[in-house]
Amino acid sequence: MGDPEGEVVIPRIKSDLLNSSLAWLENNLEEKTLETDNRFAACVMLVSGGYPGSYAKGKVISGLDNVKDSIIFHAGTDFQTTNNELRTPNSELRTNIVTNGGRVIAITSFGNTIQEALALSYKNAEIIQFEGKYYRHDIGEDLI
Repeated sequence: MGDPEGEVVIPRIKSDLLNSSLAWLENNLEEKTLETDNRFAACVMLVSGGYPGSYAKGKVISGLDNVKDSIIFHAGTDFQTTNNELRTPNSELRTNIVTNGGRVIAITSFGNTIQEALALSYKNAEIIQFEGKYYRHDIGEDLI
């Protein structure tokens, strides 16, 4: 699995993923029960403008703290530390999360229907901001 398949399948697994993986490696997976969340999951990938071609990096990402009821997966992000030019004992050291790849952030949400899950992912996609942000608006239409 890749992006965004892993971001909707793995969060639905309620069982201990490590134990299931070890059972698979030891060829005794049939001895394990895999419990899953029955709700629907939908993922919207935020990408940098220009992706999959060339795209700018280092764009400050905002709004992450305002996302509610979704799981945020960082893909093409990095930390950028800034500080005042003249450091004093009380000067502020800030760390920003910035873009650092084409696929920047995946937003996964659950819902009782695919429509609910998609609506929540799209709602939170609007909250997260960075220069050049783009995402597809047709995710899941083939399932509805």
